[in-house]
Amino acid sequence: MRSLVAAMRGNKSKSWGLIKQVVHWSPFVQVYKKKYPWVQLAGHNGAFKPCDNGTILKKLTPKEFTCLTDILNDEHMLDITPKFHGKVEKDGEEYVKLQDLLAEFDNPSVCDIKMGTRTYLEEELAKAREKLVMRKDMYEKMVKVDDKEPTEEEHQLRAVSKPRYMQWREKLSSTATLGFRIDGIKQADRDPDKNFKTVRSEQEVAYVLRKHIDYKEETRLKLLERLKEIRGTLEKSHFFKRHEVIGSSLLLVHDQPTEGVAKANVWMIDFGKTTPLLESETVNHRNSWVEGNREDGFLFGLDNLVNLFENLDTIPPPDGLQDGQQSMS
Repeated sequence: MRSLVAAMRGNKSKSWGLIKQVVHWSPFVQVYKKKYPWVQLAGHNGAFKPCDNGTILKKLTPKEFTCLTDILNDEHMLDITPKFHGKVEKDGEEYVKLQDLLAEFDNPSVCDIKMGTRTYLEEELAKAREKLVMRKDMYEKMVKVDDKEPTEEEHQLRAVSKPRYMQWREKLSSTATLGFRIDGIKQADRDPDKNFKTVRSEQEVAYVLRKHIDYKEETRLKLLERLKEIRGTLEKSHFFKRHEVIGSSLLLVHDQPTEGVAKANVWMIDFGKTTPLLESETVNHRNSWVEGNREDGFLFGLDNLVNLFENLDTIPPPDGLQDGQQSMS
């Protein structure tokens, strides 16, 4: 809680070097109709390049390329994901060419919400256990957030194992409890913010999202409608039914022009960890994860996100914090 209070009072890092990619598929934020250059958010050097005609290049990974190709054969997924224009080679590297989802906005504000009750693959956990290595870097990340979390032995070693760190990280945020977490926010007129690692409760999440949409009821309703549309689409999608969806995000984008109505949209992005199920395996994306069942909790999280947006105006702020205004307008 203290971490959230500090964050909301402006205790943010100003260093680009500490800010990882806020919007994973699109680290470029172009403010159209103004003389501002493309701005690349730090992290994942060389993973993205600007392109032309409302497109952007993302470094090709085999798993994501396969998913994007398969999505072309699923009419439902086409409606909720960035348009895929194939692969291209540039400067000796292979990239996938994707629709720039920010192109239709004048001065967009963006929120990246990581979906699911876990963000690591079962195979990642198994591999980490096979070669159990005590990691000093992960220990340092852990104590930076909570110096009481490591055990006495971990403190003595000044290291933790990767499986231990991975599972602790999910419980730290709202991932394990709500099935989603706020991964990063870029307000139109501010630096990117990734300081949401301990935003865990429904009250904390609602508080952050109300501020993000500037308490605009019109924006809330448009995002809610699109979230419901995405949920209905996923429930009909063969692609979604036959995949374990890990590390994917919902990208919430809105814009409040000086004149006219607000723009708002949501897309499903990031398929670098999305893995096909075996013929003998089934998931419903809502059941609790038990190692071996491959449930990812995506729809569980989306149900909770829809419910949160439906009640955004009535969920009280966390103790010690006050909303900027009394109600949505």
